[in-house]
Amino acid sequence: MAIRTGHRVGAAALLWMAGAAGALAQAPAPASSGPAVAPTAAGGLSPEQLAVMERVADPRLSPDGARVLYTVRTTDWGGNKGVSAAWVIEADGTRRRLAASDGGVSSARWSPDGQAIYFLSSRGGSSQVWRMDRDGRAAVQVTTLPVDVTAFRLTPDGRTLVAALPVFADCGTLACTSDRLKAQGSAVSTVRAYDRLPLRPWDSWNDGRRSHLFALPLNASGLAAGEPRDLMAGVDGDTPSRPLGDDSEFVISPDGRRVVFSTQMQGREEAFTNDLDLYSASMEGGPAVNLTDGNPAPDTNAVFSPDGRRLAWLAGRRENVFGDQAVVMVGNADGSGARALTPDWDRGPGALRWRSDGRALYAVAAENGQQKLFEIDARTGAVRAVTDEGTVSAYDETGGRLVLSREGFGGPAQIVDASGEAPRVLTDHNAAVLAGTDLPEGESFTFPGWNGEAVQGWVFRPAGYVEGRRYPAVYLIHGGPKSPWTDGWSYRWNPQIYTGAGYAVVMVNFHGSPGFGQAFTDAINDHWGDRPLEDLQKGWASALAANAFIDGDRACALGASYGGYMVNLIAGKWNGPWRCLVNHAGVFDVGQLMNAMDISTFVAEFGGPSWERADLYRDFSPNTWVGDWSKPMLVLHGSRDFRVPVEQGLGTFSALQRRGIESRFVHVPDENHWVLKPRNWVDWQQEILNWTAHYTAAP
Repeated sequence: MAIRTGHRVGAAALLWMAGAAGALAQAPAPASSGPAVAPTAAGGLSPEQLAVMERVADPRLSPDGARVLYTVRTTDWGGNKGVSAAWVIEADGTRRRLAASDGGVSSARWSPDGQAIYFLSSRGGSSQVWRMDRDGRAAVQVTTLPVDVTAFRLTPDGRTLVAALPVFADCGTLACTSDRLKAQGSAVSTVRAYDRLPLRPWDSWNDGRRSHLFALPLNASGLAAGEPRDLMAGVDGDTPSRPLGDDSEFVISPDGRRVVFSTQMQGREEAFTNDLDLYSASMEGGPAVNLTDGNPAPDTNAVFSPDGRRLAWLAGRRENVFGDQAVVMVGNADGSGARALTPDWDRGPGALRWRSDGRALYAVAAENGQQKLFEIDARTGAVRAVTDEGTVSAYDETGGRLVLSREGFGGPAQIVDASGEAPRVLTDHNAAVLAGTDLPEGESFTFPGWNGEAVQGWVFRPAGYVEGRRYPAVYLIHGGPKSPWTDGWSYRWNPQIYTGAGYAVVMVNFHGSPGFGQAFTDAINDHWGDRPLEDLQKGWASALAANAFIDGDRACALGASYGGYMVNLIAGKWNGPWRCLVNHAGVFDVGQLMNAMDISTFVAEFGGPSWERADLYRDFSPNTWVGDWSKPMLVLHGSRDFRVPVEQGLGTFSALQRRGIESRFVHVPDENHWVLKPRNWVDWQQEILNWTAHYTAAP
């Protein structure tokens, strides 16, 4: 239940619906040419500022290491969407937007010789691979396939494109898939029948297609020429995984002869296990070979060493254990002779890559409230942190030059050159938008939580802080539940939105949060409703005791997904401190959730399905404690949310209304577990700020 969710109803008086009051809907705000972008009255970050920011991501070094290619997402306010473009930082440090970005760019990648840039774009009506010259002046379409391309890689010689295409596995041609989709779309009847799970991954219903990798030969001009060849023919599985997978789930060998990918092929049992295996397939076709059949846990993120002799990957240790810390494995190129390189490293690595000299690997991992880049000696497994504070969201290295996309509580992502002793920031996106904005520092604190164990948290002073004054507060509760608050910049739940509104902010990485060791993360298993709650209670008390500026009598607790679950639980088990509660996409009935959500392995969080552990489900399900609810609650939910289906929010609101408790339901019909469209987000965020402002107002 990955969640850190991240637009504007005016500050008109809210209509609180309590008891038998009728359900009233507020009319949407009139459309405008664009939001008024300025800091808040307190001088802090406003929702409008956050909504229009340029989002920097995905740095890619040119093969010679001289130039940095990256993407910047801007906001099309009129179109209520984000638009991505490719940018380049030149060798002399100048940076510019590439003109060929008009029409949209994603997954921009250098060609192996550095003379061109390949990318995905829907400018031609469907998602296809395009190619621009190295200076980004002109673009030509590389693929003209009858189905969308969702991810791609180029072979090292630049002669073959490996593309991920959603196809019906029983179709022998791409035209067959296209024709079947057209037939489904034009059918008068909309009846669809299913014989197995999953039914609806993330925010769409399963239509029977599988994501397969296809090889397409490229001609001398770098354009597709010839029939695509299915490298996963006969595979009843997806690569990349749906719906949020990417090109990190497959890799091409340095000699260009093989592709290694991760997928599941358990048939009807697929939905009930997270056991992914690595498979190797010849670029010429033929059956794929399972390289990791002996491990019942997920094997992912395969990467070849630069010389092609070794293969490294991330291997889970346990099946169906969320938050299970993977171990870095290294073996021969065919997967044989594998050994655990980091058997004793008590962190959860991700985004694995080889250093270009083959002597070390890189990985990112959460650690003590930061998300760091680590370097791992390829021979000894010795691990050292390359970065300290902040969140590394992406990186690349070539010829000893290392670049990062790094962010923190103090500002959004920028591209950083981390090659030398002193990192150099290469970009300054959003400088004008943030000019004069007060972004208070996140102050880390530690306290004894459940079982007396150390628990880490964050406290923020409000924007415009004046010594000696006391301020209302919000307690932000993260989701996941195994998704920690790290020193990063969120476009969904950003603490600076609340500091900007004049609040002190408290956040706690309760037991279950990664980055503090496997035992700390595992402590939440079978304990959703007690150990984290104890940490939250003790963390709140600790924050109040150490920060006299926090007015604990004017505070609201806010959370989403698991955080919304915890808000619902707090409503019945710890409602004393709160003036109000805010629940986005939260859980009301845990048993119903586990049987209706889009992933069927999540029951492992409770040690089994609801009918086998009825007492545990009952004790830790918020609906058990509705009789003790009394505090006003704002409930927000999207209809396309299949991770925590909207019925959970409807159940929460219905219970509040039946109990006669002041409550408000905010429905976002076109959003999933996250609120992503700019105008929706501003309205959604303003609903939260209006609610908390009303209940935390000074007497």
